[in-house]
Amino acid sequence: MTDMVTFNNGVTMPAIGLGVFQTPPDETIQAVQTALEVGYRHVDTAAAYGNEREVGEGLRRSGVPRSDVFIETKVWVTDYGYDQTLHAFEKSAKKLGVEQIDLLLLHQAYPKTFDRTIESYKALEKLLADGVVRSIGVSNVTPTYLERLLSETSVVPAVNQIELHPYNTRVPEVTANTQHGIITQAWSPIGGIRHYNGDEKTPLTDPTIVAIAERHGKTSAQVMLRWHIQEGRSAIPKSVRRERIIENLNVFDFTMTDEELRSIDRLHVGGTIDIDTIDFGSFDIVIDEA
Repeated sequence: MTDMVTFNNGVTMPAIGLGVFQTPPDETIQAVQTALEVGYRHVDTAAAYGNEREVGEGLRRSGVPRSDVFIETKVWVTDYGYDQTLHAFEKSAKKLGVEQIDLLLLHQAYPKTFDRTIESYKALEKLLADGVVRSIGVSNVTPTYLERLLSETSVVPAVNQIELHPYNTRVPEVTANTQHGIITQAWSPIGGIRHYNGDEKTPLTDPTIVAIAERHGKTSAQVMLRWHIQEGRSAIPKSVRRERIIENLNVFDFTMTDEELRSIDRLHVGGTIDIDTIDFGSFDIVIDEA
């Protein structure tokens, strides 16, 4: 129930960060600048989002020292392979305008070419040993592929970033992460992915969450973010609206009961996507040079 999480290598990270997935580049600068000005110290982006340059510009415009901000980004599947991933780091670092990245993740397990996924992770291990990244991890990795990754590499990931919200609680993934000392980080932490995928039923209007929010004088989004925090996870809500950015950080002044937490855990419906069957190579995303 802290505003920081501690990785298995001792590095600490603010539990709440600003996410910029699907934030247009021209809106990213202002969103990042606003977030840092109102107190955020953690920003999550990815090469595939196409807005790393703007994240870096937002950081510079904020006036907040680089050393005070935790920067997290991800390598996209078209840059998988040992040498390709080393170069992917160089591209991301140059676009962000930083010499060191705090957390570098592989964006997907990409089962179709998992051997290349392993080679990419070994490149992350090299970057970690060289000190140009402070921590390494994975994203969207299910337990089966996590076990294979662990069996073929040396450094246990610090983080596994997965879709996780009250309607998709990902118990097998969270359990596997916890068993290995891996921090679970939630993308779509308030269930926005369901609306994006055409499902009108979202946690924001769930009666259980609304009732808890009313008891604590908070919003449904704040209750869900607090749920993540109290269960030891990191969450990266996204917004470009100043009032929402502020709201999403204002979750450290109340505590839910164990029964309230359990009642949210019981809301699980299921996922809207099967991460192991998606052909990410078909996304037609190519990461440009810095």
